[in-house]
Amino acid sequence: MTRTLAAALACTALTAFAALPVAVQAQTSAAAIAKGYKAPRNHWGQPDLSGAWTNATITPFERDPKLGDRLVLTPQEAAALEGANAQLNAEGAKPTDPSLKVTDLPYECGRGFKGVDCGYNNFWVDPGTKIIRMNGEPRASVIVEPKNGRMPPLTAEAMKAIRARAGNARVGNFDGPERRPLGERCIMSFGSSAGPPMLPSLYNNNYAIMQTGDTVMIQVEMVHDTRLIRLNAEHDRSGVRRWMGDSVGHWEGETLVVDTINMRPEQTLRGGGSAAGLHVVERFTRISPQQILYQFELDDPATYTAPIKGEVAFNTTKGPIYEYACHEGNYALPGILAGARAEEKAGREMEGNRGEIKEEGEEAAKPAP
Repeated sequence: MTRTLAAALACTALTAFAALPVAVQAQTSAAAIAKGYKAPRNHWGQPDLSGAWTNATITPFERDPKLGDRLVLTPQEAAALEGANAQLNAEGAKPTDPSLKVTDLPYECGRGFKGVDCGYNNFWVDPGTKIIRMNGEPRASVIVEPKNGRMPPLTAEAMKAIRARAGNARVGNFDGPERRPLGERCIMSFGSSAGPPMLPSLYNNNYAIMQTGDTVMIQVEMVHDTRLIRLNAEHDRSGVRRWMGDSVGHWEGETLVVDTINMRPEQTLRGGGSAAGLHVVERFTRISPQQILYQFELDDPATYTAPIKGEVAFNTTKGPIYEYACHEGNYALPGILAGARAEEKAGREMEGNRGEIKEEGEEAAKPAP
């Protein structure tokens, strides 16, 4: 069975159950999900979030349009998706015939990889094996609002900004390192692993949380980013933009509430983040010994036509978090640029040399024609 066929099985299974009515409603109250659970306290009397956690999941960020406003999958749907993913992993784990040439490999090899990207095979990715479950309910998407689980449309101003970032059509994405994604340049994590919001990606979905009386530190495995959240503090009034923004937090009972502004314009989420008004609020609630409920709300009126809310499960995992050595021994970036120069000398352009490029694990917003 090919990877493409395994992925198709997941789609077929989802389509088959999409029309089934589901009476159960998703429970988004952290207290109700916890069902009276109270996290242990640390030395400072705070709910203890410390330890190693993972948000790896095969639940997509955006919901399959066929599901409409249904946030909760049926048990059969969840089992079908997890089974198809297991088949995909089993197929990807098989050894490749060393006599095969690159041209012998399938053009589409699953998980969105195509063409030469099929060299980045199943060995290198680890998105997880399970659907997110909250209070035992399998989730159809990370996004819970808008109710259809889809990203809201971008504003006209945001589309104009995207076109400006794309620049003149004669300027390609391979002209220099500045046009390449932040993760490829080892500046920030791929996708939005470091956040905010902190979202699962194709691999390295592990986090270490450490607490003191006045700071919460979150070490992100992907590209070895570190978030510092200052407790009971005020935002920096200088307006200086920072990678991962300026985050301040406070405790509301069992929940750590983190408020972030002043993110750098280069750090975007599907086109958002470049506007000065980007505001992200995150909530961390330990709802069981094995799980943290992570909720976020992203509000950027200049970029999105509606706020975006989402929920992810952070589950316990074995630590420690090892260093993500991004640049050491990594010749991808000079190889990419050298390949572009070779194509130019031959009078050709590299595929994808026009407009926006996407980070791994997410679809990039494209300018309107």
